Amino acid sequence: MMDYKKLCFSVQEVAKNAGNFIRNEREKISSDDVELKSVASLVTYVDKNAEKQIVKALSQLIPGSGFVAEEGTASSNNEKYKWFVDPLDGTTNYIHGITPYSVSIGLSENDELVLGVVYDVDRDEIFYAWKDSPAYSNGKEIKVATAQKSEDTLIATGFPYYDFEKTDLYMEALKELMKKTRGIRRLGSAAIDLSYVAAGRFNAFYEHALHAWDVAAGVFILQQAGGKVSDFNGGNNWLYGGEIIAASNNYFPEFFGIVNHYLGNDNKFSVI
Repeated sequence: MMDYKKLCFSVQEVAKNAGNFIRNEREKISSDDVELKSVASLVTYVDKNAEKQIVKALSQLIPGSGFVAEEGTASSNNEKYKWFVDPLDGTTNYIHGITPYSVSIGLSENDELVLGVVYDVDRDEIFYAWKDSPAYSNGKEIKVATAQKSEDTLIATGFPYYDFEKTDLYMEALKELMKKTRGIRRLGSAAIDLSYVAAGRFNAFYEHALHAWDVAAGVFILQQAGGKVSDFNGGNNWLYGGEIIAASNNYFPEFFGIVNHYLGNDNKFSVI
């Protein structure tokens, strides 16, 4: 039987080592090092090398495991254990010299998430959890916030950078939340957003056009901290479906109702 606790602490070391490399390379990055996957999707040698480093280390922890990794260093083919790796979540922030940016590593066993580690490189803060454990940040247990009403909440979101099909509806949901909550924050790292919901700093998070490597680790940490997630229609297609609603259990019903009204497939709202 896998010792998830021991494995989790090993994965934290992997994330921190990659984070140290990312941190040390920050002042060396120039515009010549930036490649465009699309207009708003950037990558550098730092992303690629960090991913190679992470994949090599994780492969040693669980030989024969598969990978769903942003830069395509390794692949998956129905392995029992599957890693979800975003070596640098927040690359655009990183390139422009702003924070946050993070290393995100999740693990599934037979398609069940069992471990999550998110390392906030600039703050040297690490969020983590393993199967049947609480969620932690730098050794301290964390839990989701207790607010139940929108008027008591701070919300996080992100903006799509390649799929703009729902942009108008997305903005309508944003306007509704602006009116009803204490405010909206857009940090630029979904892994950090989800970890902050887990830690009770944000009450909820939603975003469209995400990938599995963006959310796997953060969602697992959030769930272990007492949070809940779904897709825009209340289903479980949030890992590969490109859309996510995440919140504390207390606030989830109201928050889901708002986001689903505008962005769910059964919404009646029309943009003029």
